[in-house]
Amino acid sequence: MRILPVRGDCILVELADLGEALALFEALENNPVEGITEIIPAARTLLVSFDPYTISDEALVAAVSAFAGGERKAASGALVEIPVRYDGEDLAEVAGILGMSIDDVIHLHGESDYVAAFTGFAPGFAYLSGGDPRLTVPRRKSPRTKVPAGAVGLAGEFSGIYPKTSPGGWQLIGTTPLAMFDIDRTPASLLQPGSRIKFRDMAKDAAYEILPSGKVAEKPLIASVEDAASAIEIISVGLPVVFQDLGRAGQASQGISVSGAADRASFKAANRLVGNPVNIPGLEISLGGLSFRMRGQGVMAVTGATTPITITGANGTKISAAHHSAIALDDGDVVSLDAAAAGMRSYLALRGCFDIAPVLGSVATDTLAQIGPAALVAGDVVAILPAPANALVSWEEPAFAMPAATETVVLDVVMGPRTDWFTEAAVESFFAQEWSVTPQSNRVGIRLSGDALERSNHGELPSEATVRGALQVPASGQPVLFLADHPLTGGYPVIANVAGHHLDLAGQIPVGAKIRFNAITSFAPRFIPGKCP
Repeated sequence: MRILPVRGDCILVELADLGEALALFEALENNPVEGITEIIPAARTLLVSFDPYTISDEALVAAVSAFAGGERKAASGALVEIPVRYDGEDLAEVAGILGMSIDDVIHLHGESDYVAAFTGFAPGFAYLSGGDPRLTVPRRKSPRTKVPAGAVGLAGEFSGIYPKTSPGGWQLIGTTPLAMFDIDRTPASLLQPGSRIKFRDMAKDAAYEILPSGKVAEKPLIASVEDAASAIEIISVGLPVVFQDLGRAGQASQGISVSGAADRASFKAANRLVGNPVNIPGLEISLGGLSFRMRGQGVMAVTGATTPITITGANGTKISAAHHSAIALDDGDVVSLDAAAAGMRSYLALRGCFDIAPVLGSVATDTLAQIGPAALVAGDVVAILPAPANALVSWEEPAFAMPAATETVVLDVVMGPRTDWFTEAAVESFFAQEWSVTPQSNRVGIRLSGDALERSNHGELPSEATVRGALQVPASGQPVLFLADHPLTGGYPVIANVAGHHLDLAGQIPVGAKIRFNAITSFAPRFIPGKCP
């Protein structure tokens, strides 16, 4: 067993195989360790997040080590039968790779007793283990840009079902009409870790439907805008304007990452300025360009990216408003946020609470998972719920200076967990050069451009959990710095992770800026005596 560094509040525990990883996961789930906040299992690793103020790194490693080496219990989850049309584009090719007939592939797949081992890649996507070892096939050499929802595929030792249309590199052998993920179902993911799965050939068995269980809908507290004392009416938007809060933690079992505000310090500050609790929903505005009209009275604050703020009164009077300050608004006031001079994302909070229904316990719009309220468009009217009794903060110092597109930003990083997958020259190059932030960047991640990083290990990395701030390096050698909407798991090595104190800064780096990385730790994996495979 190896302990690989990720950041000051999480580690990656690497074991010999899936069985050992799931056995340790079950042991830790059944014997909770105080201070551990989340565990995300994957093909042969566990990402263990913890509160360093509750448990030290040394105590955490000792606790994890004490439970390693046990046996995995037999799966006891609910049995889910999946009807399949074995009509996949790769079915004949898979049969050829395996040296068997198409009928043999279908027979072995249908006779296998699968278990949902872990989730990732996309909400509702479960990695299904336990299949016949004769069905082990590599991923496609060239991933498809579009795999349809419901596609049933094979990759390595796993089988899986795509919950939505997305790119993918699995070998496709069939399709199912069942919805793998549906927010109107509780739980939203049809397959949960521990679920037992049987595939049924629809050419032989009668088709049937799995009915969704009842869902308790999460309703807004105010039925309509007309009932609200105040609201905002959207006049115009530039880039997408989305609702955010601090994210939907605790949804890893459904393949859903936390998401939430890309710059949490600025988001919290906006709410404090207007007297709200820090997790009250707010708006995240990329590069300015928002204009709205106030209905009724209100108090607003704008933080984050420094965008000029103009308020035009109902009588036509125009004033410039201060950034990072509480500002009173009257009925009919039109607020305009112009292009940001520095930073990438501004945060708008209104005293009270936007009356918006949460999705899976949060209003965060996750652009990768496609979960959360829709982006605002011109003509939308959003009611504001009554304000809490908290006092306002008239002004607050920003947590850091917003970076401009002409600047070079230095980000501290923690080396690992897969630094040893790269050549020494690549690691030196990672620090020596200035990386350019490309226009392909978004809330999922910052795509960087520079001299490609060469790997020393060219093997296929089994899927493992990733974190906000991870610097994942795909086959191109060009790193991607994951932001708030990063995938829960990934299949490319992570050379380093942005240190916790620079995560919010990373979320504000605009396109065109340069980034240099500064290591605050060396790569130091730990082998646990007596636990090595």
